[in-house]
Amino acid sequence: MKRGTLAYLLALSVLFNLGAVLATAYQVHRHASAGPADIASQLQLDPDQARRWKELEAPFTAELDAEWQEIGRRREALIHAIFAAQPDPQAIEANRAAIAELQARQQRRVIEQLLRERELLQPQQREALVRLLLQQPQPAVDERNLHGE
Repeated sequence: MKRGTLAYLLALSVLFNLGAVLATAYQVHRHASAGPADIASQLQLDPDQARRWKELEAPFTAELDAEWQEIGRRREALIHAIFAAQPDPQAIEANRAAIAELQARQQRRVIEQLLRERELLQPQQREALVRLLLQQPQPAVDERNLHGE
């Protein structure tokens, strides 16, 4: 397989995986950024639950946003490394590995956040949150859209 083809396939794979991970993180972030009042209303949180929910969300969304920015920087570096006049396999791999680690960290962070939120909720509120999360449409993966279908 040609080096350029391998680099292209690697980039496509990384970008596809990045899209899948970010889709999950995006859904959690999206429901969080809908606003505490909206979530409180949809989940029927009592005032103490709403306060605790808001306290949990602030550091979570700040960390998530910071990691999204770093993933964006790494993604840009990966794309430039792949399409450089002379692709550098070490630079490509370093950026791929960094993105994979950031994705794994985000997945863990999202799961940990959902577990913390779960503990705040009564069973019927948990069911409402599950429905909310499952109803959210998956965001389109722009890189996939670039290649048709």
